[in-house]
Amino acid sequence: MATEKKHFNIMNHKLVPFHMIISEKEREELLKKYNIEPNRLPKILDTDPVSIYIGAKPGQILKIIRESHTAKEAVSYRLVVESNK
Repeated sequence: MATEKKHFNIMNHKLVPFHMIISEKEREELLKKYNIEPNRLPKILDTDPVSIYIGAKPGQILKIIRESHTAKEAVSYRLVVESNK
């Protein structure tokens, strides 16, 4: 009897915060606002399960929104980078 592999939507897990790829306009505004180069942002690999799920490609920036007990929500950004596979 073959075992059936069960999949679940990783984005529905309570420990995975909301992730989205920001637009080019948002990217420009973010980098200008903080006067930084993209490589100064924290990184996330293109092989990360969330990166794969949302179709993020190296060079794109993800906006991550987490619940916060003190501020209601906390926003952070990550640069998608290519893994060394």
